[in-house]
Amino acid sequence: MTIPLPAAERVRALRRMKATAGGLLVAAAVIYIVCRTVWAGHGVAGYVQAAAEASMVGGLADWFAVTALFRYPLGLRIPHTAIIPRKKDQIGEGLAGFVSEYFLTSEIVGGRLAAAHVPQRVGEWLADPVHARQVAEELSSAVGGLATVLRDDELRSAVATFADKRLRELDVSPLLARLLEAACNSGQHQAALTVVLRGLMRFLDENRSVFRRRLAEESPEWVPDWVDDRVFAKGFSALQTFLADVSVDDEHELRRTFDTQLRAFAERLRSDPEQRARVEQAKLQLLDRPDVREWLTTLWTNLKKMIVDGAADPNSDLRRSVESLTMRAGEVLRDDTAVGAKIDDALQRLVRHVITNYADDLAGVISATVERWDTAETSRRLELQVGRDLQFIRINGTVVGALAGLLIYTLSRFL
Repeated sequence: MTIPLPAAERVRALRRMKATAGGLLVAAAVIYIVCRTVWAGHGVAGYVQAAAEASMVGGLADWFAVTALFRYPLGLRIPHTAIIPRKKDQIGEGLAGFVSEYFLTSEIVGGRLAAAHVPQRVGEWLADPVHARQVAEELSSAVGGLATVLRDDELRSAVATFADKRLRELDVSPLLARLLEAACNSGQHQAALTVVLRGLMRFLDENRSVFRRRLAEESPEWVPDWVDDRVFAKGFSALQTFLADVSVDDEHELRRTFDTQLRAFAERLRSDPEQRARVEQAKLQLLDRPDVREWLTTLWTNLKKMIVDGAADPNSDLRRSVESLTMRAGEVLRDDTAVGAKIDDALQRLVRHVITNYADDLAGVISATVERWDTAETSRRLELQVGRDLQFIRINGTVVGALAGLLIYTLSRFL
């Protein structure tokens, strides 16, 4: 594959080839003049003179042909010269049509796309931990840049309004019923009951003196204090013992009753309209509270801070999750042939759609771009691209002309 030269190098290469082609033409002219003036074309000099004469003709003809592509030879407006400047727009249209007809076709583009194995190559790239980290960094930069242009005041209000609307529309009774059943099935409701019972035991023990004073206040005056003490101690000890028994006995009757009642409540949340209405009313009352509405307005601020901070920290859970998901996606694209086939099929359909509907528009970019070019600039750009190779035409014309002249002169001498 030929590596394109930089513009400056192309200019120097073109100048060197022009100088070479021109030098050959000058050399032919000098040889012709010497043979003509010194030896008058006699003997061997006649052969050399004929070759040099034909060489000049061939070199001049090819110089004219090459020059006529890009400009008027010697500035003379000879018909059918300066072809590229005069036909620039037609060349652009023709090139666009050529590309549209022979390159932008579903068969060619689709074939190249299939041969590229895009899902597998993308998957291999993404599965590399270094590349996954790079993707996470780029996404982090994108998140940070996006966060700076977003208007927090408008988004804060919009997010709060959206959350409030969605919560008001949400039927929480079935959701709450599923949560309660999940808790019952996993036994978490019994664990929660144990925590509540032990907390209640600590609360009672810490406030024993308060309950004793309350009993003294409610007890008749004629009852002795020692009686109140014995009654309180007996009752308090019995209550603590009962709570302790329930907290350690997984098969206690109270636990079974609690399980039954909780499951029955979950069922009522599904089937009892009155129960569902009460839950809905409680939800609406909760959403109407000023502190809840104020909390909703902070959702966007908290969410934004969490995402931005997590994206900026290379060691955050968010960044690690993005890297892990990126590598996982890469592994799926690389190894799962079914997924790769689906993506290939989607890409093929996308290509067919684009080619069918927008091939002319894509090719039109070529003609529109060429049309905007200045004529002189167009000639210069094209000459830089192909002018060096065209100079070989001049060189070949000079050499072939010399050989042809020599052959013709030789044949004429022998005939």
